[in-house]
Amino acid sequence: MKFLVMALGNIGPEYADTRHNIGFMVADFLAAKHDAKFELKRHAFVTEIKHKGKTLVLVKPTTYMNLSGKAALHYLTSEKIPKENMVVVTDDLALPYGKLRLKGKGSAGGHNGLKHIQETLGTDEYARLRFGVDANFPKGRQVDYVLNPFSADEKIDLPLHVEKAAEAILSFATIGLERTMNVVNTR
Repeated sequence: MKFLVMALGNIGPEYADTRHNIGFMVADFLAAKHDAKFELKRHAFVTEIKHKGKTLVLVKPTTYMNLSGKAALHYLTSEKIPKENMVVVTDDLALPYGKLRLKGKGSAGGHNGLKHIQETLGTDEYARLRFGVDANFPKGRQVDYVLNPFSADEKIDLPLHVEKAAEAILSFATIGLERTMNVVNTR
C-alpha cells in the first residue's frame, strides 16, 4: 500500500531553516532515517521509504508554497495513491510551538499551501499534520515571521518535535488516521 507525504515548504537556501519549511524538515528527517535520497522530478523533490510493509512517497514541492496543489495532484495521480492515503505536513500559526495536530479534513485556516491544495483537488477532505510555530509576531508581520528561522530557544527542542512529527506520519501509514489522531492530538 502506498502513501503520499506532501511536505510543504519553499525551495532555496534562503528558506531552508524557516518556520514555513517545517514540512521539508520533517521529510528530510524521514528520508535520512531510512537512508533515502531525494531526486528532482516533476514539480518536486521526491523519494520513497518503506515502513512496516508500506511505501511512503515523500514529496517536497518545487512550486513554492502557494502552488503546492500542482505537486499534490500530480503525485496522487501518477503514483495512483488515493487522497485518503495522503497527509500534508505544514506549519500552523494557531498552534503553540511544537504542538502537533492531525486532522482528516478542515479549512485551510489562512494557509496558502493548504488553500491551493484544496482548490486543486476540489476538496478539503485529506489528512493534514499541522506543526505549531506559534504566533509570536507584531500585527501585520506574519509573512516575515514564518519566513524567518526558528529562534535559538526553539532550535533546542526542534529536532525532538521534528522526530515526533515523523513518528506521527509513520503511524498514519501503519495504524490509520483515527488511531493516530487519538495519540497525536492528546499530547
